[in-house]
Amino acid sequence: MPGRHTAPDIRAMKGARRIVVLTAYDASAALLAEKGGADVLLVGDSLGMVVLGQPDTLAVTMDEVVHHTKAVARVSQSALVVADMPFGSYQESPAQAVRNAVRLVSEAGARAVKVEGAAHMDAVRAIVAAGIPVMGHVGLTPQRLAEFGGFKVQGRTAAAAAVIMEEARSLAEAGCFSVVLECLPSPLAGRITAALPVPTIGIGAGPECDGQVLVFHDVLGLFDRFTPRFVKRYADLGAAATEALTAYAAEVRDGVFPGPEHGYAMPGGELEQLGKALPSDPSGLGDDPA
Repeated sequence: MPGRHTAPDIRAMKGARRIVVLTAYDASAALLAEKGGADVLLVGDSLGMVVLGQPDTLAVTMDEVVHHTKAVARVSQSALVVADMPFGSYQESPAQAVRNAVRLVSEAGARAVKVEGAAHMDAVRAIVAAGIPVMGHVGLTPQRLAEFGGFKVQGRTAAAAAVIMEEARSLAEAGCFSVVLECLPSPLAGRITAALPVPTIGIGAGPECDGQVLVFHDVLGLFDRFTPRFVKRYADLGAAATEALTAYAAEVRDGVFPGPEHGYAMPGGELEQLGKALPSDPSGLGDDPA
């Protein structure tokens, strides 16, 4: 589609301009995010928490990611659509990883996939070798939440930081066109950004990354069950929506809505003709024999 960003386009933005990434889980969000200037739409497995009401991302399935990616891809005109590889979709083997990545592209319409962590480098290399662009992800990787013991900043010690730097380098060397840095100390994220030949996309990783990603619902104030420190709300649409819905409920209960202006009339004489056409007892049951 003319004008749509590709993975090489995003990679070429490193050092040229900052990259804007937003999550999107449906057509409405995709349209709004693109109008707002998003370069990349990430159909993240965060949909489990934000859309499906799950406590974390671990229960999200391939079918669910495919379903939501289809909705985003149908309406997207300019952004690169990236679909998350959910937990369990690539850990088994490189063949499993390629099969599921192909499904996200050929069936769902994504133009790249995201893989968390560097523990499955064979899977990343296999997906890249299959011709599918891969976005890497290091730092706080929510699919390893049980291992981390919760949503915690990673890389605070020199030893831990060195491991994360090496993971990021490995992902870039494996062919990833960009790498997400999540919940890292800003100085560490800055060093990784300077060291990698591909763009870094920060989320809770400070201002030195090549781009930033936030959850659509967090940006607009539509989700308040869990609000990380790194989130900045640019609107409080949740409160506005609640106010509007409360007014709607009150008007329905009070008989104010719908009013005459919300209804439709019948052409002149038609209602009278309807009355003549109907039997005197529309139910056809007659009087109660009792």
